[in-house]
Amino acid sequence: MEPTRVAAAGAVVHDEAGRILLVQRGRAPQAGRWTLPGGRVEDGESPARAAAREVAEETGLVVEIGREWLVLDRPGPDGVLFEIHDFVATAVGGRLRAGDDAADVGWFTRAELAGLPLTTDLLDILDRAGLLPVDPV
Repeated sequence: MEPTRVAAAGAVVHDEAGRILLVQRGRAPQAGRWTLPGGRVEDGESPARAAAREVAEETGLVVEIGREWLVLDRPGPDGVLFEIHDFVATAVGGRLRAGDDAADVGWFTRAELAGLPLTTDLLDILDRAGLLPVDPV
């Protein structure tokens, strides 16, 4: 039996200091772990538009979506296969606050990531893409 495919989208956002924006998942899968803001693509919505909407809903920030840097299949619960489209984005407005299904939200340096419970493979994926935050010198 083929898994049910669900489109999802998210974004990598860095601030002026080079830190990365992460949300703490408030729900399964991987509740309590930190990850990129994102979620399901709604009917009739492009992955890029979904990424911008999800960032706004989860973090309070308005972003401008740039290039798509990753498409990844990730198994989910109950036979679901998430097709995740991740974009690079720039914050252009809003006020940082945890919203929607995010338990918390914050900006993090590379050193701070080492102490966080992150979602599966996030650190490695960001590292391979050259998208890890820059630590201050």
